[in-house]
Amino acid sequence: DVYKRQGQRADLVVVAPATADLLARAASGRADDLLTSTLLTARCPVLLAPAMHTEMWEHPATRRNVDTLRGDGIHVMPPAWGRLTGADTGAGRLPEPADIARLARLLLDGGSLPWDLAGKNVVVTSGGTREEIDPVRFLGNRSSGKQGHAIAAVAAARGARVTLVTSSDLPTPPAVEAVHIESALEMRERTLRAAAHADVVIKAAAVADFRPADVADSKLKKDSGSEPTGIRLVRNPDILADLVAARGSGDVPADCVLVGFAAETGDSSGTVLEHGRAKLARKGCDLLVVNEVGRGTTFGEDVNGGWILDSSGGEVLVDRASKDVLAGRILDAVAAMWSRPSGVSAADRTD
Repeated sequence: DVYKRQGQRADLVVVAPATADLLARAASGRADDLLTSTLLTARCPVLLAPAMHTEMWEHPATRRNVDTLRGDGIHVMPPAWGRLTGADTGAGRLPEPADIARLARLLLDGGSLPWDLAGKNVVVTSGGTREEIDPVRFLGNRSSGKQGHAIAAVAAARGARVTLVTSSDLPTPPAVEAVHIESALEMRERTLRAAAHADVVIKAAAVADFRPADVADSKLKKDSGSEPTGIRLVRNPDILADLVAARGSGDVPADCVLVGFAAETGDSSGTVLEHGRAKLARKGCDLLVVNEVGRGTTFGEDVNGGWILDSSGGEVLVDRASKDVLAGRILDAVAAMWSRPSGVSAADRTD
């Protein structure tokens, strides 16, 4: 009765670490101890965080067990890559508590982790770029990179192979390959390179629109005659527009879904949503996530909200919730585009 009550009353079951033995027993429906019996009676979301040696994680038997569990609706996190017991290093390390908590909170908040991105290559950008003035100073913005990291983490938890092009110092989520950059030019080069084999590119980074035209070789000092009387700016490339053009030329796959972000503030010429609609039409991407930004709003916070606009005219309002929940809604919208009738490519939808 103890395990029955535990399984029936729980809002979420988290098993960390989930060993190879536990995965095997849970996949076969064993009920020979309190834990496996609880798993059988649970009618709430179940999240397993694997931890084992790399050889055990990669063994065909373990892979079959994981596939079975995911097919049964159980959420199995990808393990982290790093130092294991002894001198071993590789995939199989227990994810950090914060990474487990992130997915647990997502499930408790009503989100989901379907295994629907398996085999997909997802490129995500995050953070605010830094444009050098001199070796120690730069122009930047308030972006923390939290939203892009959330998208990368949730995409990996849904089975995608994720490349995260980022300027942020946040920890890299499990099973995500991070490419660290600083400037807009670096982000453009690395994003276009990764996009050459991508199924979706989600450009969540807050890229500087301008950069200093001249960068000093040494630190500019006060009262030395070297301080600038002004900083002349030049325009940075529009990375989203370049991705759309690269898709048209074949440098990015024709069916790659391109997702942009519009961090907007309302003004006398229009509301946040009106500016977002205009930007979607102007950019030619497939989806545009529109949110209001400013001091104390979105940048640096753990919550976000706004609208997900579709190139076919659809608009979905997303109430303010955790950035992980918004990440899931964005990926749901991407998956919905893939489920549209065959023969209609992303490029066709945006021309």
